[in-house]
Amino acid sequence: MEPAVLPRPVGHSRPIRVLVVDDNAGFRESLLSLLEAGNLQVVGEAGSGAEALGLVRSLTPDVVLMDVRMPTMDGIEATRLLKADFPDLGVVALSGHEDQEIVRGMLVAGASGYVLKDSDGDEILTAVSRAAEGGALLSSQVTPRVIEELTEALERERRRIRDIEAAQAALVERSARRQQLVARLSHELRTPVTVILGVAQTLAEVGASPEQEEELLARLVTRARDLAQLVERFELAIDAGLTERVDVGEVALEVASRDQRVTVTTADELPPANLNRGVAGRILEELVDNALRFSGAQTGVEVTIAAGTAAIEVRVVDEGPGIDPREHERVFGPLEQLEELNVRVHQGVGMGLALARTAARAMGGDVVIESSSTAGSTFLWTIASTS
Repeated sequence: MEPAVLPRPVGHSRPIRVLVVDDNAGFRESLLSLLEAGNLQVVGEAGSGAEALGLVRSLTPDVVLMDVRMPTMDGIEATRLLKADFPDLGVVALSGHEDQEIVRGMLVAGASGYVLKDSDGDEILTAVSRAAEGGALLSSQVTPRVIEELTEALERERRRIRDIEAAQAALVERSARRQQLVARLSHELRTPVTVILGVAQTLAEVGASPEQEEELLARLVTRARDLAQLVERFELAIDAGLTERVDVGEVALEVASRDQRVTVTTADELPPANLNRGVAGRILEELVDNALRFSGAQTGVEVTIAAGTAAIEVRVVDEGPGIDPREHERVFGPLEQLEELNVRVHQGVGMGLALARTAARAMGGDVVIESSSTAGSTFLWTIASTS
C-alpha cells in the first residue's frame, strides 16, 4: 500500500493546519488558545492516539501536536503508525517529563520535535512551524541530554565496530590455528600409529627371538601410551566445571608417586580447594611432565604447595635450561614449542601447557611462569581456596 500524501504549506502561503492530541481536555483547550493566537489553524482535537489515527486521514493536518502519555494507545505507538502511513506528516511530541527513554522512543517513532508542556509558548509554536517545514526542534531542557545520549550511542557504535573488527581478526587467526592444529596433530598421531603398525607387522610376519619380541612389545606399549596421553590431553577442560572440595597436597603426592625424581613439600593446615580432582591431577601431570622433559635425567623436580593471601600456590620447579622472558607467554599457546619441529629433541604436540592453563582458568585459577633462568624455571599454579 502506497503511503498517503498530505498537502504541505508552501512558504506559509496558508496557515499551518494542526491537530491537537491530548487526553487532558483542559490542557487541550490551553493549546488551542496558544495555536490560534499564533495564527495557526487548529483543524481538530483528539483525546487519544487511536482517535488521532482516524482524524489525520480525514482532516489532513500538516502537524500533529502529540501528547506522549495517553491511555489505550500512547503517543509513541500513535506516532509510529502515523509516520508509517503519512511519512511527510510533522509530529511534535508533548510531554510533562524529560525522561530520556520517552524522548528516544518518540524520536525513533518519527517525531519531528520534542517539547515539554511547561515550555514557553513561543517554543511550542516554533516547534510546530519547523515541523511543518520538515525541520525539527528539541526543547532546550531536553537537547543537552539528547546530545549526550547520541554521543554515547556513537561511542558505543564505534566500540561495537572495533569489537567486530577484533572478532574478525580473531576468527581469521583461529582458522589459521585450526589448520596448524590439524597439521601438527596429524604429524603427532601418525608417528605413534606408524610405529605401532610397524611393530605389529614385525611381530606377525618376522620370526623374532624372545629378546627381540620383548623389545618390540615394550616399544609397542610405549607408543600406545604416548597415543593415549595425547588423546587425554584434550579432555582437560571438558570436566573443569564439575568441582568438589579437594586436598591439593594429596593430588600432588599421587602425581609425584609415578616418578622418583619428583618431590613434594606441602605447607601445614593447607585449606581445601574447589577443583575437579581428575582435572587437577592432569594439570599437575602436565606441569611435572614438562619439567621432567627439560630437566636432566639425574636431576629432580620439586613441587611446593603453600597458602597465599587469597589462593593456594603450587610451584613446579625444574632444573632445565630456562626460558627467555620474551617466550614466557608463547609457551602457553596451543601448538607452541621452543624447538622447531624438524630439529626437536623433546617430543610432544605442544598442547600440554596450553591445556593446563585453560583448565586452571576454567576453575578460577591460572598457570604462569613465575621465574626462569639458566638454573631452571618455576611454573606457578594459583588455585582459589574455599576458606
